[in-house]
Amino acid sequence: MSSLLPDPGASLLDRIKTSMVGLKMPRALEMVDSCVGRLDHGEITALEAIEQLLLEELTFRENRRIKTALMMGRLGTIKTLAGYDFSFQPSLDKARIMALAELNFIDRCEVVHLLGPPGTGKSHLAIALGVEAVKAGKSVYFLPLADLIGSLAKAEREGTLRERIRFYCRPALLIVDEIGYLPVVPGGGNLFFQLVNARYEKSSMILTSNRGFAEWGEIFGSPVVATALLDRLLHHAIVVQIAGSSYRLRRHADLLPEPVRPRAPEPKPRGRPPKNGDASQHIN
Repeated sequence: MSSLLPDPGASLLDRIKTSMVGLKMPRALEMVDSCVGRLDHGEITALEAIEQLLLEELTFRENRRIKTALMMGRLGTIKTLAGYDFSFQPSLDKARIMALAELNFIDRCEVVHLLGPPGTGKSHLAIALGVEAVKAGKSVYFLPLADLIGSLAKAEREGTLRERIRFYCRPALLIVDEIGYLPVVPGGGNLFFQLVNARYEKSSMILTSNRGFAEWGEIFGSPVVATALLDRLLHHAIVVQIAGSSYRLRRHADLLPEPVRPRAPEPKPRGRPPKNGDASQHIN
């Protein structure tokens, strides 16, 4: 095995490059010639050159960490809060969503519920908050409810349910999307309850659904299971209700029946808002 130490007989610049290779600093290695050139022309000082190289390497590593974490968390389709059109959903309090982006709800092990009709941006917001969490160094995992229950059901058949639940308990934030869109297989509600119970008051979740809580008995095939789920999921919860039309269908409104056509946002009234005007609620 060859030594990682630079050859004492090599030039200073070559020794620096060899050290960068040994320290696995690929971005700094790419930038060192340019940095030395600026140094030779008196554009930067020696300390500034060192700072530039270190900053380039740190930025490269941070971007690589975020990319890997997003991939491992199944956040392949990147959505951002900057890319969400709050003007299309005037019922949604932008300030409240931006407050969620501060991620204090993760530290408090709270559950965020994003409720609303299809196309109102629930998944977009959930993913965007997940991206913010990844950037902050928190572990995140995203999947639709159907995939989650399918995975738990497979593990139960194979006798590895405990290990699978432990796997889904690892992320600081678990995002479960599309509750209510597809029928839950028999026994699926009980499997989901076991996971929710395992994460209860230990870690945070974001749930998106197009159905109200009163319909969860129908979704999970059992009012008893639904009640047990909501007992834990609403104990420390932030509920955000989005009342609006589909953003995806806004360009094809003329092709849709009148009752489901997206409507243009109504202008917000000026002056002090009514005390009960908030479309969302916070449950402690």
